[in-house]
Amino acid sequence: MASRGGFGSSTSRNGHLPLFVFGFVLLVCYQAEAATKKYQFDVQVNNVSRLCHAKPIVTINGRFPGPTIYAREGDRVIINVSNHAQYNMSIHWHGLKQYANGWADGPAYITQCPIQTGSSYVYDFNVTGQRGTLWWHAHILWLRATVYGAIVILPPQQTAYPFPKPDNEQVLVFGEWWHGDVEEIVKQGNAMGLPPNMSDAHTINGKPGPLFPCSEKHTFAMEVEAGKRYLLRIANEALNDELFFAIAGHNMTVVEIDAVYTKPFTTSAILIAPGQTTNVLVHANSAPGRYFMAVRPFQDVPIPVDNKTATAILQYKGVPDTVLPSLPQLPSPNDTAFALSYNNKLRSLNSRNFPANVPLKVDRNLFLTVGLGKSECPSCINGTRLSASLNNITFVMPQTGLLQAHYSNMKDVFTLDFPDKPPRPFNYTGAPFTANLFTSHGTRLSKIAFNSTVELVIQDTNLLSVESHPFHLHGYNFFVVGTGIGNFDPAKDPSKYNLVDPPERNTVGVPTGGWSAIRFRADNPGVWFFHCHLELHTGWGLKTAFVVEDGPEKNQAVRPPPKDLPPC
Repeated sequence: MASRGGFGSSTSRNGHLPLFVFGFVLLVCYQAEAATKKYQFDVQVNNVSRLCHAKPIVTINGRFPGPTIYAREGDRVIINVSNHAQYNMSIHWHGLKQYANGWADGPAYITQCPIQTGSSYVYDFNVTGQRGTLWWHAHILWLRATVYGAIVILPPQQTAYPFPKPDNEQVLVFGEWWHGDVEEIVKQGNAMGLPPNMSDAHTINGKPGPLFPCSEKHTFAMEVEAGKRYLLRIANEALNDELFFAIAGHNMTVVEIDAVYTKPFTTSAILIAPGQTTNVLVHANSAPGRYFMAVRPFQDVPIPVDNKTATAILQYKGVPDTVLPSLPQLPSPNDTAFALSYNNKLRSLNSRNFPANVPLKVDRNLFLTVGLGKSECPSCINGTRLSASLNNITFVMPQTGLLQAHYSNMKDVFTLDFPDKPPRPFNYTGAPFTANLFTSHGTRLSKIAFNSTVELVIQDTNLLSVESHPFHLHGYNFFVVGTGIGNFDPAKDPSKYNLVDPPERNTVGVPTGGWSAIRFRADNPGVWFFHCHLELHTGWGLKTAFVVEDGPEKNQAVRPPPKDLPPC
């Protein structure tokens, strides 16, 4: 028996744990709750074949899609990205808040300069207060056409999901595929002043499915057992298309969006915009067989899209591959009613453990109008080039990282004069409007006081055409407190807001010819990108950034930059 007070003792003489034992217990508990996950990402070019065509594409570790990042809430994640490709590279960890740590956020020339060929950069961040499904992708040029993957954040050990525990789970990432070199296709479109050619197929986990030629081996299949329940972690990583998704013979129960738990509801199909994630439960309770899982674009204006259907297979265990799968009944491609109804069903869980802390008082009101237009281009086919703007400003990308410029007080990189409202009000969603609104170009940002509450209304317009727009805010989640069709009415519409359990997201779909209102607390200091997540529109200038000031405490200020921050 160990002597009193010796190493084997469980208590000290006064009945309390000795300090070193107490510290050891804390350390053990901490290690059980948090860990450091390390990943090596090698950016490299590999030949990949789809639709009877082989081509070189940029990949991570030779994989398409790229590897899934797994972590638990509370973990530290360290990802070393080494660039062996001919393109400069940066990677965004979409939806991770990166508190005071914008250096790990990833958008090129916003929070960092890109990683040059032959160089490396370490993304080092903590996963704090988040759990669920997010995703990562290249955030420069159109490289996210092939450089993307999922992020799975598990809840802490011994913490249950607020929904029935699934027997198994599966990641499904939706994408697009082009026969040709995507960067060359984009260059050709820009040179002509026209949109680049649309994709040739959509994909599920990088595969278009058997409805396309040469795709028998390029079909993703998921085996299920009768009676079991499965969690599907779904991310729309397509560049330009909102997508409907359904499974033949099976309903889905939505339980999470953008890594935030929701009030569960059952649906035959989901709508998911580029940048968004959705978790659904699927009960394998149909007759054993093979069932297609299918995606197809939603587009409710006459704009050309790749409207072909990509498929994967949900296959019951023991059913032979010779059984022909059945197709699901997807909503019509222009089914606006389904889209609006589906989004209206999304509600935050708002439970004791997962409250919806909606700002009820607003310190700052912003009203942003989306504008599509044309700018002069003498060398282009029609003498014009398509462009886009927010509050009549087409954003010009800098050549220095905005966060570095802000942190180091650099001059002549950006200005802080982005307007809180459009300079010229008009009937935003009336007849097509073609008058000159005197759109300007510049790197103009909006400064926001630390810890202030912000309401931001995003208004679609009929400049050239109305269209839906998925907007993503880096560094934050926000509450979608209201949405509507037509012009936002500041006198009437706020009375209809949901301030109890609105959906909490990082990417919001602004409806065609309508508006969305979001609220958030600006408690994350730094420079945070805000942009349409249609790559086409982002490239045309449909973007800006917010400079959130430092708070009064030391831990409320932007951290110093890492030593290996890529040079410009």
